[in-house]
Amino acid sequence: MKTPSQKMLNKLGVKDPVRDEIISPDEHQGQQKENGRREFFKKSALGGMMLSGFMFSSMEDTIAQSTSKVNRNSSPSDLRITDMRYAVVMNGYARCPVIRIDTNQGIYGLGEVRDGASWRYAMFLKSRIVGMNPCNVEMIFKRIKQFGFHGRQGGGVCGVEMALWDLAGKAYNVPCYQLLGGKYRDKVRLYADTPEGENEADFVARINRRLNEEGFTFMKMDFGIELLKGIPGTTSNSNFWDIGRQWTNEPMTYGGTEHPFTQVQITDKGLDILTQRIALVREKMGYEIPLASDHYGHFDHNNAIRLGRAVEKYRLAWLEDLIPWKFTDQWRQITDAIETPTLTGEDIYLKEEFIKLIDTHAVDIVHPDLATSGGLLETKKIGDYAEERGVAMAMHFAGTPVSFMANVHCAAATQNFMALEHHSVDVDYWMNLVKTKKPMVEKGFAIVPESPGLGVELNDEVVKAHLDPENKNYFAPTPEWDKDRSWDRLWS
Repeated sequence: MKTPSQKMLNKLGVKDPVRDEIISPDEHQGQQKENGRREFFKKSALGGMMLSGFMFSSMEDTIAQSTSKVNRNSSPSDLRITDMRYAVVMNGYARCPVIRIDTNQGIYGLGEVRDGASWRYAMFLKSRIVGMNPCNVEMIFKRIKQFGFHGRQGGGVCGVEMALWDLAGKAYNVPCYQLLGGKYRDKVRLYADTPEGENEADFVARINRRLNEEGFTFMKMDFGIELLKGIPGTTSNSNFWDIGRQWTNEPMTYGGTEHPFTQVQITDKGLDILTQRIALVREKMGYEIPLASDHYGHFDHNNAIRLGRAVEKYRLAWLEDLIPWKFTDQWRQITDAIETPTLTGEDIYLKEEFIKLIDTHAVDIVHPDLATSGGLLETKKIGDYAEERGVAMAMHFAGTPVSFMANVHCAAATQNFMALEHHSVDVDYWMNLVKTKKPMVEKGFAIVPESPGLGVELNDEVVKAHLDPENKNYFAPTPEWDKDRSWDRLWS
């Protein structure tokens, strides 16, 4: 496919030396070779001459001078996807697959499959998007969204969507938030976990560092029934279920069983111990700082109501994921019964299930994870729908700076946004995984970038030093995914 400029040159019988010499991203990070026209001017020492100075020059030289400052890095209408590759980056303990979508014009886009998910969720989509124009983001999204699902299974579609916006922004030379309609804010408020300490003094020192040195203005803490393990008289039915194993997924284990089906009960003694933990944090932080909460354990909505009522005096910002998101009616019962705001959504794929929660006023705040919910545009749609019905939106996040910056652009473009999770504050190399023109984070706020696309480029050497030890591949060719096809149409 020839660009308009190429067609004009062809009419004039002139060959465009640059178009045929675009090098791959592997060689020079997507940059073109030295512009042939500039080389001509260097050799002829005529680079500063006016066009009129070429009165007796050839037509080829004249056109070379007149078009020497045309941006040929990208012609958006002629842009085509040529390849997709991946690298699995370690974000502390979590595996975070980063994908790169290459094009016929040398520019590329970065995206990220959600933390803990498989890179295969994205690579499966390669054969379905190669040859398409990446600037047609919504059309491609509608083509591939059938291959995502709730939880980590949405990560492939979302990673591709992120990379497409990065490419579109680079093609049009604008930041992603501009493509979403513009921004409401220059800084995005972040929330971080309260760090654990070896003792109370250490805990207080770490809290002070979060608030005073790191500058966070919004915090979150965990207080689950796993804290009650081995303490007699605090839970019922824990003789059968191991309440200390919330993070397992084997069949018929406590961690692998949905909340209503364990029938674990929290006693008054258990509630007292849990609330003492909140009281300690509130004592050290004060009440000016919003304090959210998460990870309570697997028990039903009746016990969730008991817990919610027990902590009301601590004025928590929200109670997160008390039960699985899909039990809409039970969520509404919890929300109606307590004063503390309720929140869920980090495992929901696409806007439709959020709409159910919002329309029934089942929660007070929606909490999408952009790497599951559908990417930048779908998450903005979720936020906009919630805003119209008086529901706020916080955003869950636990990945690398690639996905982080996708969240920042979406948050900047969404009016009812509250705060974005920053899950990697204590990962010492996290900031250095990418290169940016502005700092990513300053005093508890993310700085909305003005660079094209997502506004980040990988810091290759740092990323290579933190690859998955079981998969050291760094954007190697992936021809095995070029032609993995099937008849995907959902209607006859």
